[in-house]
Amino acid sequence: MTFSGPYSPPTLHDLADLTGGHVAPRHAHVSVHSASISSQDVAADGLFCAVPGTRTHGATFASSSGAAAVLTDARGAELLEEDGCELPVLIVDDVRKWMGPVAAEVYGHPAKGLTIVGITGTSGKTTTSYLVERALMSEHHVGIIGTTGTRINGRPVETKLTTPEAPTMQALLRQMRDESVTHVVMEVSSHALQLGRVRGIPFDVVAFTNLSQDHLDFHPTMEDYFQAKRTLFVDPDGVYGANAAPRSAAKRKAVVCIEDVWGQRLASETEGAATVSATPGPGAATWNVEAVQVSQSGRQDITLTHRAGADGASETINYSIGLAGSFNVANSVIAIACATAAGVAPRRAAAALADVQVPGRMQAVDAGQDFLAVVDYAHKPGAVAAVLGTLSDYLPSPTGRIAIVLGAGGNRDRDKRPKMGHYAAAMADAVFITDDNPRDEDPQAIRAEVLAGAREAALGPGVQKKEGQHGPASHVEEIADRARAIAAAVAWAQPGDAIVIAGKGHEKGQEIRGVMHEFDDQAQLTSALNQRMAHNSTNNQEKQP
Repeated sequence: MTFSGPYSPPTLHDLADLTGGHVAPRHAHVSVHSASISSQDVAADGLFCAVPGTRTHGATFASSSGAAAVLTDARGAELLEEDGCELPVLIVDDVRKWMGPVAAEVYGHPAKGLTIVGITGTSGKTTTSYLVERALMSEHHVGIIGTTGTRINGRPVETKLTTPEAPTMQALLRQMRDESVTHVVMEVSSHALQLGRVRGIPFDVVAFTNLSQDHLDFHPTMEDYFQAKRTLFVDPDGVYGANAAPRSAAKRKAVVCIEDVWGQRLASETEGAATVSATPGPGAATWNVEAVQVSQSGRQDITLTHRAGADGASETINYSIGLAGSFNVANSVIAIACATAAGVAPRRAAAALADVQVPGRMQAVDAGQDFLAVVDYAHKPGAVAAVLGTLSDYLPSPTGRIAIVLGAGGNRDRDKRPKMGHYAAAMADAVFITDDNPRDEDPQAIRAEVLAGAREAALGPGVQKKEGQHGPASHVEEIADRARAIAAAVAWAQPGDAIVIAGKGHEKGQEIRGVMHEFDDQAQLTSALNQRMAHNSTNNQEKQP
């Protein structure tokens, strides 16, 4: 790690002053140059942040970490003593509470020289982040941190979480500063907010996309889920850390999409929030979509009104995006609002979005077939419904049908599984239920829960659908092997139909029993399409006289 200006690494005494923690006098002079939550990644001159886990306390790995010192709580200190570990220890009341501010101190408060945009919500974070990145790149050097990884001035940097742990986050911000980045776009998950991963980061602009059912394995209720998101807007000390010198809440700008009741509530509770309404027609939002024209290819021409200033003066902005779906209209407006709040002129921000594509988000795969094939990350009930609704608008043929391949992730919210199956069977003509990332759960049990919802909504025996009607599904099939399920959907499709492979999007692996197996939905879909095209070509040649 390099530093672009004068820098003096903090001592444990400095960090004890910051946190109100305790360090033995004989170790107070020890300085640390980096920080890590992983005992395998911590440097010899680094601080190992030993947090309590669900099964094991991180302090049990301290002796073998090779770190210069350990940040832990009282229980961790007891374990270190029992283990005979003689590493210098800084003891705090709550490791997660202080890990961000401590890491910020260790890395020289890199956020102080950056304009930081944080985006939260159930769906749309990744797409909106990509759009904000592109809008900011029209004038600035930009870094982005999110689900599909980290980029610094367009160059990929590998990370593992949507919002990395606090020490990794601060190290990334330091690296971005050293590589001349001026603006950072960051996806902020509810897990990150609840677990303190963004404490110590003073956001300049914060945005809310929407809220729907997800992560109820982590949050006991939707209210708890909402409150986690809300802290980004109304509880700066809770997010940033009372001693981390956050930027004034009055200077922080908020953008809130009010397309759902949660957004409307958040806007009413956030002073000075710029509001976004993406439903075409007149409206009183700060940013209001007046009209949308959609082409058969999925490109959308949008007329947007921006009401700026207390006098109610407005400007009209016309722009185009190559992303299909009404939800992407909302994502694009949120992005323009964020870029504007960060200092980019609205028209310039809007013009920059024309050709943005996002991996695994309504991503069309074309192998020359005569039907539409799409990969999408939809892995929650609302997202499944939104994707299927969008596909019905872009069918190549007015009599075309829709099929969906989907599963549900293991070790996650079980309640959403039958709902995903229900939406799939209610809105598609064929449903192929398969494995997603089973993780540590029984894959068959997961499929059964999705299947139960699908069968409940599927077309009953002997019932006929009207021509052009999509859903209820007349075909529901369970195929455990995901590659085979994708191939089955491709085989099912006829000219003018559409199929969507849902749930994994950009992911390059499938997690089963703790092992990550190589798997790419786009690659598997491409392979299945190529095989079908080759088979059709062979058949056509055989039919020729």
